[in-house]
Amino acid sequence: MKILAIADEESSYLWDYFEKSKLEGIDLIISCGDLDPRYLSFLTTFTAAPVLYVHGNHDGKYEEIPPEGCICIEDKIYVHEGIRILGLGGSMRYTGGSHQYTERQMKQRVLRLGFQLFRRHGFDILVTHAPAYNLNDGRDLPHQGFRVFISLLEKYRPKFFLHGHVHMSYGRRHKRYDKYQDTHVINAYERCVFEFEDENVKEHVY
Repeated sequence: MKILAIADEESSYLWDYFEKSKLEGIDLIISCGDLDPRYLSFLTTFTAAPVLYVHGNHDGKYEEIPPEGCICIEDKIYVHEGIRILGLGGSMRYTGGSHQYTERQMKQRVLRLGFQLFRRHGFDILVTHAPAYNLNDGRDLPHQGFRVFISLLEKYRPKFFLHGHVHMSYGRRHKRYDKYQDTHVINAYERCVFEFEDENVKEHVY
């Protein structure tokens, strides 16, 4: 399964100079947040692939302009062709705005997922906006990752962890790809494509 992951900045390659052929072969689109909802709606008009999303810390506008034809996977496990996808959007709380959480609040969200996690026997892809603590995150509070995400990775060992929030254009040490134990970690900033079945993702994510 070929997956297009997007986050944080709308890709001019897709939006400004779009050709339908650019989404050929894409089986699933996953947004990790902080994107214009009209951008997500636009993508649905050119592909039959489902467009899934979680909220970023700047996505308060989604309440007034929800992305049409897209599927919100916040606080649920969405199953697509047998692949279990868990969504937990938002960032560390730093101003009290929408889609911002303390570590304790995020942990409570995870605890409320207990029955779904039990019923689905875990998950294959974790989709968040913020990164995990000390895993490609920033040291400033707004860009700091959540410790509970590390706990999820260690307990359920999903194949993939997709996040956004830490822009690769910041000029810091943020990477497109990392690995934590058995999990491939991908920063979805702007856009990237990978194969779910690929065992050598590091060499082929683009």
